[in-house]
Amino acid sequence: MTIDDRRKLLADVLCPFDVGHPLIRVGAFGDGGYLVPNDLIGIKACFSPGVSLQSSFELDLAKWSIPSIMADASVDGPAETIPGAIFSKRFLGAHTKGDVISLEDWMAQHAPASGDLMLQMDIEAAEYPVFETLPTTSLDRFRIIVIELHRIPSILTKPRFFEKAKPLYDAIGAKFTCAHLHTNNASGSMEIEGVEFPRVVEATFIRNDRIAQARPISALPHPLDVAHHPTRPEIAVPDEWLAQPI
Repeated sequence: MTIDDRRKLLADVLCPFDVGHPLIRVGAFGDGGYLVPNDLIGIKACFSPGVSLQSSFELDLAKWSIPSIMADASVDGPAETIPGAIFSKRFLGAHTKGDVISLEDWMAQHAPASGDLMLQMDIEAAEYPVFETLPTTSLDRFRIIVIELHRIPSILTKPRFFEKAKPLYDAIGAKFTCAHLHTNNASGSMEIEGVEFPRVVEATFIRNDRIAQARPISALPHPLDVAHHPTRPEIAVPDEWLAQPI
């Protein structure tokens, strides 16, 4: 694939839409909080790999009676007590071995037998191997996916890395629509062919059967967004990621 093909794939998957559910902020007004569609009722659990120094997202979900299933081999557990949470001291990866577990196997251990789930993932570019082996049937369980996507410039400029990242964008793009997009201004950006691309973005996706409408979003950031680095300007979302007026 050419760089134009790679740019088009990212634009197709990351183009945000108003999906007919108002966005609400879950978690802190800062790092650890994310905007999600207000379509949480009925979600049975949230799988949340990557445990940071605070767990405001998972604490807020507990108020919705959504338990969090958490994993991270680099810590001994979440820093806060989270009602109903289950913690595994393991990393998430493509295959289960040692202190690494695949998302499919992790779900088999802890997911309720039926009902929709949520996925909230911030695992520092390890998100790409996870999707290399994830069956469609497992992905179908998630109603909402909140994911921090790393190394955007590498996806565009390095064909070998693009091939590693492509399964994630193909899988999500086939059955989900982007409901929100926020660039991480603490991670910087890179100019490619005259366009400034963020290195890291937070993206929220909703499964297509949950969409009430699909109206293009042309103005970002959202009023509920909070810059990751408070003293730096926000990094603009590239125009090619936004639906163009007809």
